[in-house]
Amino acid sequence: MTDAETLGNDDLSVSVSDDELVIEATIDRPERRNALGEDVMAGLHAVLAAADDGPARVIVIRGAGGTFCSGGDLSEFPIGQGAQAYREGFGALAGLIRRMQETSSLTVAAVDGPCLAGGLGLAASCEFVVASEDATFGTPEVDVGLFPAQALAPIMRTVTEKAGLKLLFTGERIDAARAREIGLVTDVHPPEAFEDAVEALVDELATNSPVLIGMGKEAYYAQRGMDFEAALSYLKEMIALIAMSEDTEEGIDAFLTDREPEWRGR
Repeated sequence: MTDAETLGNDDLSVSVSDDELVIEATIDRPERRNALGEDVMAGLHAVLAAADDGPARVIVIRGAGGTFCSGGDLSEFPIGQGAQAYREGFGALAGLIRRMQETSSLTVAAVDGPCLAGGLGLAASCEFVVASEDATFGTPEVDVGLFPAQALAPIMRTVTEKAGLKLLFTGERIDAARAREIGLVTDVHPPEAFEDAVEALVDELATNSPVLIGMGKEAYYAQRGMDFEAALSYLKEMIALIAMSEDTEEGIDAFLTDREPEWRGR
């Protein structure tokens, strides 16, 4: 059984649904605008590991106090400690982004306030980004002479090229409607409908077969770096593997007998 108390820490609060299919992680550093400090990173890694070890199918990431995440915590930067310390410090976000892609659960960013810098990289790394109309997005690192290099990887695989370049090099802030227009956001909802919309999407995702979620996500990320013919060949094999699962057999039988499937996860 997933124990939420052992996953969270002072900077990251964690809750687990009664059926353990959904884990919700809330960055809880409103006094630091929910910056990605060391404890936040460690907590998110723990959540991802717990999801892979348990029955979770969806992970929701959000921020407390009206901010999603303001990016890396500048107060923790290894000023004056040399190149290797900088590589290790900046590598923490890269490692988290990579781990989010590898986890067998789907990830949802619930954004109802500023989503900036590394926080935007974190959100863009999620398969789904649900935004309130109050949300704003940007990469203001340029204001302090930094380039959002790590966030670039998930951002530029999500948005249109010219819009993304403007975002990265100007530090502009865009609203949720514009973010959806350039492909950064899945859905936008009025503030009063935001929580219900997040819950509805999460509930819909969590009803899917865990085999479908895990193998489908693996297939998506694997084929993304292939050329068209290689992707088709690879995906032909993946659909065959998924079709041979007990979950697919159960799903087809449930459809033919007009009942809800009972997923076995294999």
